[in-house]
Amino acid sequence: MPSASPENGTDDASPGWSGVHRGPLAPGEWVRLTDAKGRRHNICLEAGKQFFTNRGAIAHDDLIGHDEGFSVPSTAGGEYLVFRPLLSEFVVSMPRGAAVVYPKDAAQIVAMADIFPGARVVEAGVGSGALTCSLLRAVGPGGLVSSYERREEFADVARRNVTQFFGGEHPAWRLTVADLAAALPDEPAHTVDRVILDMLAPWECVDAVAGALAPGGIVCAYVATTTQLGRIVETLRAHGEFTEPQPWETLVREWHVEGLAIRPGHKMNGHTGFLVTARRMAPGVSAPVKKRRPAPGAYGTDYDGPRPSGLPPHAAQEPQAD
Repeated sequence: MPSASPENGTDDASPGWSGVHRGPLAPGEWVRLTDAKGRRHNICLEAGKQFFTNRGAIAHDDLIGHDEGFSVPSTAGGEYLVFRPLLSEFVVSMPRGAAVVYPKDAAQIVAMADIFPGARVVEAGVGSGALTCSLLRAVGPGGLVSSYERREEFADVARRNVTQFFGGEHPAWRLTVADLAAALPDEPAHTVDRVILDMLAPWECVDAVAGALAPGGIVCAYVATTTQLGRIVETLRAHGEFTEPQPWETLVREWHVEGLAIRPGHKMNGHTGFLVTARRMAPGVSAPVKKRRPAPGAYGTDYDGPRPSGLPPHAAQEPQAD
């Protein structure tokens, strides 16, 4: 959501680099129009222009100069709510190069990876910049988000989206087109607070992540499939200098509330991905071995992934048929 230029009387960026703008709507700002059926349209305000809908046209001049939170009629009798888009609304409608991390998962990452103001965060797989916006808002201008992206075209899309949302080039963001596994060792050792891995094969970067994370730091991986989930969890276990990995997913379901009719909604945000977090032990210190015995056959003959140290003999045996 870029703010207007100084000539229009607003700052280049939102206060505190939050992405939030206040005051009357100005040319150059993005707004979201919502009709009576909940259909949404994002437009960039420009003096003298019109936005055309299936219910007629809306003049941009009828929006400019008003505080958000009002309704505007179209020329054919439609009625539209006018608000600046929230971050959660912006990321699901912005231009995409790669798939975005949805708001429900971004919120979990910020909370469960404990992203704090002033944190030094490394992000691998910038995608379209959706998660980057949440990370930058959390660390603030006093922190640092170092994003790594292999593909130049994805980095270009992310750069445009992040700059659009914050209204300028965020001072806490450093975007590098490179492979994380090759580039991360160039970071000073054990100085990074958090590492977020949104990539196809995050297990390939575990050694590099261990070298960059400060003691007590957190690695958080976001993966789409159970195969990826198992591989990253077992690689973190086998490394030995991370705490027991914690995997989970989040499902969000809306509710319909109307008088006595209170029931679950017909739609929900189901599986989008799995999250895994683990904390870095001090260098050279191994985490205590997990006491719970694995299920028989869990690491049997068909398993070809990383194996934790100290597995009991029965773990490699196949379960007996009844």
